[in-house]
Amino acid sequence: MSETKRIKTALVSVYHKEGLNEIITKLHEEGVQFLSTGGTRQFIESLGYPCQAVEDLTTYPSILGGRVKTLHPKIFGGILCRRALEQDRQQIEKYQIPEIDLVIVDLYPFEATVASGASEADIIEKIDIGGISLIRAAAKNYNDVVIVASQAQYQPLRDILMERGANTTLEERRWFAKEAFGVSSHYDTAIFNYFDGGEGTAFRCSANNQKALRYGENPHQKGYFYGNLEQMFDQIHGKEISYNNLLDINAAVDLIDEFQETTFAILKHNNACGLASRPTVLEAWKDALAGDPVSAFGGVLITNAVVDKETAEEINNIFFEVIIAPDYDVDALEVLGQKKNRIILVRKPVELPKKQFRSLLNGVLAQERDLKVETPEDLKTVTTKAPTQAETEDMLFANKIVKNSKSNAIVLAKGKQLLASGVGQTSRVDALKQAIEKAKSFGFDLHGAVMASDAFFPFPDCVEIAGKEGITAVIQPGGSIKDQLSFDYCNEHGIAMVTTGFRHFKH
Repeated sequence: MSETKRIKTALVSVYHKEGLNEIITKLHEEGVQFLSTGGTRQFIESLGYPCQAVEDLTTYPSILGGRVKTLHPKIFGGILCRRALEQDRQQIEKYQIPEIDLVIVDLYPFEATVASGASEADIIEKIDIGGISLIRAAAKNYNDVVIVASQAQYQPLRDILMERGANTTLEERRWFAKEAFGVSSHYDTAIFNYFDGGEGTAFRCSANNQKALRYGENPHQKGYFYGNLEQMFDQIHGKEISYNNLLDINAAVDLIDEFQETTFAILKHNNACGLASRPTVLEAWKDALAGDPVSAFGGVLITNAVVDKETAEEINNIFFEVIIAPDYDVDALEVLGQKKNRIILVRKPVELPKKQFRSLLNGVLAQERDLKVETPEDLKTVTTKAPTQAETEDMLFANKIVKNSKSNAIVLAKGKQLLASGVGQTSRVDALKQAIEKAKSFGFDLHGAVMASDAFFPFPDCVEIAGKEGITAVIQPGGSIKDQLSFDYCNEHGIAMVTTGFRHFKH
């Protein structure tokens, strides 16, 4: 049995016809005969090439409003016939079934129809039956048949036709089959998730567009990204984005989305080491950097404001890996682009998924994205002393940062500036001590600062330490049976404390 097979008959039935005319022309030049339906048959004939209607072959018209067109033994027999099996060949000869060597088919746009907000009746009509069946049949019989299952495979087929005419190798046919099953599985995943309605009765996720990364978390690990980064960012400068870059970029986007005011953040290893909200982007940058100019080295920078030249010149004084902004002035890009490896990203307004998941043990953990952003109405004052308006604003500011920091986490802030944080510690006391030491090392006065915790204080030890440093207001979720001990200490020492009822653990 020869690996190379020649295409003699092609069944073409597609929704997307852009880019198909060159393929049809080349197939005709190679003497390939065409079978088709409806609009695709009219398209082929408009190019000046003969095309047999599927209805003429099957002797059945398209019925049920187009729901049944290609579902017939004369179509599927021609695709599934095993050319090397004498019994199969005898049967297709007996029933006058032509061999079909190439199937070009795509699927109704189910996902796009759902995204458009169409009615359920319209969505159901975009569940493809004939197309998905043709794809599976042709892919199953890749030993003899070429399957082109989406517009994305037009170009690879065209390249083969231009190089070798209507001849394909087994390796090529198997590659097309693999791509075809990728199309069908992605399609069925979308349909299942629509019917599941967010209940999560089974975990189904499909992402295309594999991007091989330089390596994974470490150089000895392979790493990949599946998705469409170009939908989220325009990379206008710098080296290829790495696995670790992507982890930091994700953390940066999650963090900056908490803020409406002009804000600049600096992240290192997924945690904020500097952040400030200010009237101008330049002021926000300077005060964010002041929070920890040491950790900022090699970090990821993000802002929700347009970067101007003056700010770019200040930023250019330090080494960093990535900068993300909604836009840059032209002269700012001239400054930032002076380092060839520096990754410069323009963020696009794309809505992020509302579900998160990660592989774990022999399964998957999934949860809703934490979209809760506390407001003054969510705060419950639990001490005799109520916080001032400035303290309330600072506590909400600090709470956004602690929400996006690794547990156990403590954040100290004042004047909408991150003074320091303690992150990823095994005890909340250690996290607080780390934050205090860091703040003092950079010359910050903690008197009048606020403290935010991502979980409740089971003992009053943290508020005692904070009170001795001059911290005047504390925000925490509350919920411990020993909360009253912390409340009592705050009452005795004139510290305002509020609870939110919302915990924000992040691991």
